[in-house]
Amino acid sequence: MRQAVITAAGGTDRIVPREAPDPVPRQRELRIRARASGVNFADVLARRGLYPDVSRFPAVVGYEVSGTVDAAGPEAPQEWVGRDVVALTHFGGYADTVCVPQEQVFEKPSGLSHEEAAALPVNYLAAWQLMVVMGALSEGETVLIHNAGGGVGLAALDIGRHVGAHLIGTASARKHAFLAERGLHDAIDYTAQDWPKEVMRLTGGRGVELVLDPFGGRHLRQSYRVLRSTGRLGMFSVAGAVSSRLPGKLALLALVAQQPLFNPVPLMNRNLGVFGVNIGHLFGEAGKVRTWMEALLEGVDDGWVRPHVDRAFPLEAAAEAHAYLEERRNIGKVVLVP
Repeated sequence: MRQAVITAAGGTDRIVPREAPDPVPRQRELRIRARASGVNFADVLARRGLYPDVSRFPAVVGYEVSGTVDAAGPEAPQEWVGRDVVALTHFGGYADTVCVPQEQVFEKPSGLSHEEAAALPVNYLAAWQLMVVMGALSEGETVLIHNAGGGVGLAALDIGRHVGAHLIGTASARKHAFLAERGLHDAIDYTAQDWPKEVMRLTGGRGVELVLDPFGGRHLRQSYRVLRSTGRLGMFSVAGAVSSRLPGKLALLALVAQQPLFNPVPLMNRNLGVFGVNIGHLFGEAGKVRTWMEALLEGVDDGWVRPHVDRAFPLEAAAEAHAYLEERRNIGKVVLVP
């Protein structure tokens, strides 16, 4: 099989193609010949040495693939062989072949291409957990979606529209027209506007019920300040560490040092909530994740879940895909195509 391997922490030059023996499915595993693999910002953090889950190099990252099952382990259902599927992978996704536990595999919706299907699991599950499961977003409430043009951002727009929420998003100006077409009500250009002031202006000084923050650090402090009573703040990444000039994990430590310290008593007095989301740490909750994924797949059939692929790169060009994502040039999902 072919893989894209991160040889060591560093720049995009640390991602190289490699040939390896085809994996053999064990017990309840299904082997998938991947037609598309999702690229996520967690992969960028891993390459930069900022993702604790990747403790050793060389490493093959990647959390999601779409493709066709070509083999099943001895305890896996053999009828899956030949089916087009979409799957969650705990690393290993940057490859043309991957073995995945059967409970993490779902039939690919016929209405989606393999590239679109690979754009579904991580981004939409994260947005679902942020907005529906832990964010408890209700019809008529207002949500602030940071990086609204990213993969999680577009997923949040679909889910927010389905719930019936009012959607405010931050993104560079060139993305605003597209985001309006996708259902964003109010766009804020974070590069040219004071976004906290704009949020308060747009809400008549009240603030918002939910904020989705992927940056952390000082940015998280600002997000907390725009919450209204009963507001919830969900953090789902530490993307702010990428802009730091400090090396490796020092960048993470500096980011954490800039974040507010949350105490239950002040939160109680202000009627606010703060929580974190990391889909990569939910592989021990396969039943819950499967329920969420099934709801999203129903959303595909009903037409309100609409994965958008900005660009597909060949597997051998994974380094270019990382650069494209890291420079925030994408609107929506970036995928690798073996």
